[in-house]
Parts: sequence; structure tokens; C-alpha cells
Amino acid sequence: MQIQVVKSKIHRVKCTGAELNYIGSITIDEDLMDAANIIQGEKVQIVNNDNGERLETYCIPGPRKSGEITLNGAAARKVSVGDTLILITYAFMDIEVAKTFKPSLVFPDEATNLLQ
Repeated sequence: MQIQVVKSKIHRVKCTGAELNYIGSITIDEDLMDAANIIQGEKVQIVNNDNGERLETYCIPGPRKSGEITLNGAAARKVSVGDTLILITYAFMDIEVAKTFKPSLVFPDEATNLLQ
């Protein structure tokens, strides 16, 4: 049996941009993506702590050491710049593997979105 478990989490980052006129996705500082073991094009769930919205899109890398977290396309309507977000990815794995799997959890500086 396979189950879906949390693979990666970037906890409590600030939204730095919302670009409606873009084809879609979320732009994430590539340093944060690397730290959380998230790859370009990977599906990510976005939880907005300020308004309760939950949505899914895919990741594209942003400039390193920028702290960028920008929602693009229609997702831009679900956030405001400054909102606190949690970014989560999931993976399917065998239940026995899942019992010992350790997700990549990242807790950036809440003011700058940079790694501490």
C-alpha cells in the first residue's frame, strides 16, 4: 500500500508579490527550494494563514538570497503582499517507508524569508 505524506514544508514565509498577468505558478527563492528539497515544476500546496485560502500550483525558482515568494496568474487573486504563507509538498510512498521518512522542514526568518 502507498500513502501520501508531507515531503517538504516551508513554514511561515511572507508573500512578496502577486503577479496576475503571468501564466501561473509560484516563484520561490531557489535557496528555499533547495533547503526544502523542492524542485522546479513540483506541485505545491499554499496555505494562506491570513485569509484561510488553500490552493495548489507548481514551483519556479526565483533569485537566490532574494526571499522572493510571488504568486503568479490566477493564484495572485488569493493572496495579498505581506500575507503569511505555508508551502507544502507531498510524496507517495510505501507505508513502511513512510513510517521512518523525515520530511524537509524549513523555518526561514519571518521578516526576510531568508534562511537563518
